[in-house]
Amino acid sequence: MEDVTRCGWPTGHEDYLAYHDREWGRPTTDAHRLFEKICLEGFQSGLSWLTILRKRDRFREVFSGFDIDTVAAYSETDVERLLDDAGIIRHRGKIEATINNAQRARELIDEEGSLVDWIWSWAVPEPERTDEGGIPAITQRSTALAKELKRRGWKFFGPTTAYAFMQSEGLTNDHDETCFVHAACAAEQAAFLSGRVLRD
Repeated sequence: MEDVTRCGWPTGHEDYLAYHDREWGRPTTDAHRLFEKICLEGFQSGLSWLTILRKRDRFREVFSGFDIDTVAAYSETDVERLLDDAGIIRHRGKIEATINNAQRARELIDEEGSLVDWIWSWAVPEPERTDEGGIPAITQRSTALAKELKRRGWKFFGPTTAYAFMQSEGLTNDHDETCFVHAACAAEQAAFLSGRVLRD
């Protein structure tokens, strides 16, 4: 895949290239994967995404595949177990936030019927841009999403984290228009959004 045009950011690391080519910006419609990404974006706060990406398999192992019901039932014993695991980011606040967010996700599912449908109601078919035409760090939509989740009791999920989540999970398509996966991501997003009601 070396003779293709990509976005400018996945350089220097094969892990980044594979993530960009196969995952970033492609619509994710599995509740556990969406929950996983919300949690991992929180762990990434203050760190590089490459660090999280390289630890992702271990995160999945120790967080029960990010099964929402299982993580929601974690106890202080699990917190201590996770703090002792050198294969992940050992940050008590972020670990406790993940458990809290699983509990809040369970509540959201009970109230709204579907985490996937609720998350995707925040999708942006036409990406927001800065006045100079660049990709912003936060948007009005990501700010509103973060505010709503904070109101619902979620933690470690601010506007910047929310926008990174939206980009990575295909809620917005921020691949460069010249990038070889831009069109595929746009088509996948359009197909998934067909007939859905989006927020104003």
